[in-house]
Amino acid sequence: MEFVSEATPVDLLLHPEWIIPIEPAGVTLADHSLAVDQGCIVDLLPRAEALRRFRPRETVFLPGQVLLPGLVNLHTHAAMTLLRGFADDLPLAVWLSERIWPAEARHVCPDFVYTGTLLACAEMLRGGITTFSDMYFFPEAAAAAIQHAGLRAALGLVILEFPTRYASDAADYLSKGLAMRDAWRDNPLLSFCIAPHAPYTVSDKTFEQVAMLAAQLDLPIHTHLHETRQEIEDSLRQHGVRPLERLRRLGLLGPQLIAVHAVHLDLAEIDLLRQEGCHIAHCPISNLKLGSGIAPLTAIHGHGLNFGLGTDGAASNNRLDLFQEMRFAALLAKGASEDAAVIDAHTVLHAATLGGARALGLDGQIGSLRPGKAADLCAVHLDDWLLQPHFDPATHLVHVAGREQVTQAWVGGRQMLRDGTPECIGTPELLKSVNLWHTRIAS
Repeated sequence: MEFVSEATPVDLLLHPEWIIPIEPAGVTLADHSLAVDQGCIVDLLPRAEALRRFRPRETVFLPGQVLLPGLVNLHTHAAMTLLRGFADDLPLAVWLSERIWPAEARHVCPDFVYTGTLLACAEMLRGGITTFSDMYFFPEAAAAAIQHAGLRAALGLVILEFPTRYASDAADYLSKGLAMRDAWRDNPLLSFCIAPHAPYTVSDKTFEQVAMLAAQLDLPIHTHLHETRQEIEDSLRQHGVRPLERLRRLGLLGPQLIAVHAVHLDLAEIDLLRQEGCHIAHCPISNLKLGSGIAPLTAIHGHGLNFGLGTDGAASNNRLDLFQEMRFAALLAKGASEDAAVIDAHTVLHAATLGGARALGLDGQIGSLRPGKAADLCAVHLDDWLLQPHFDPATHLVHVAGREQVTQAWVGGRQMLRDGTPECIGTPELLKSVNLWHTRIAS
């Protein structure tokens, strides 16, 4: 078909087999195309009309593939890829105090964070993740790795009360985090969160300061909350209330709060979070691996509480793989509720894209394939013989396909994964640095 003379020039025209736009909900489109120009989505329309209306500088055909928004990893500690498998089969308290914190005290430095974050970026790109929310030390080193890799990220300004190799006390953490934000705030692919680690590592005074700064700077608050029963029992003993109630009294509840894990919530707490407009970062595999429990996802979703999906760090998962998180989230909810109809495929696809974007305050930019949004995209090959036959692309993405079927990814219209290979990350050179760190840590 020839282009008409009035055709509009665009940078890129994509022709996949199917498109799942996320908005409107529950929709899968066949024989449609996506037009991209200057990093943004211009239109999503039937293929025949796209061929008439647009004159692309680049055309990409994706036969047998489904195109959807790039996935959003709502919670991770990216640099901890260098501790993958280092502390397996331990409960959270022991995992942290006897293995992870001592290893971090010995090894964490800017080079550790840069190498670990770059490795995480490569892994996430390979799995269709184009945006992630991070919480770790030396965030300026993470920012440099993210810039190298070309992903989008929300960097946490991590806060603890005790000293580490990064900072000496809560004021020092906050000062360094805010300085990092000032230095990187003009990078269009970076946004920021205030990231007090957890109620059991942050004081009332610091939490009050966090609430004030989040309001002044219009930043999300990203914190672990109600991850284990022990956390709740310790809070009752030390503060006389459960952690969520403590945060409510300190003024942290609101649309800015991302409650990470939220495994042990009762119905009144779920309703309180919904009323306050808070968000949940659901990390089902990390919760299972650390023996923390199974979050009440059916009730969370049923109450209308927004949730996204996170992998947590590779030290407690041990993969940064949202395809596995989607499947586990759906299956655990069905099994726990004894209702096969709950948390269907489109629900978890929404959580892995727009739900995470909404929690980060980025839903005006990413998370769905609407004109005007950034062209953050991933393509998944469903014609692999291992996946045959297939009847519904959405259910196949959740219950059959995996990250090994991800072929392409774009961030802001720029192709960052091509035929399964990251464009900006030289994996042989990266693995040399990773192996050096492995030797140091193992010894």
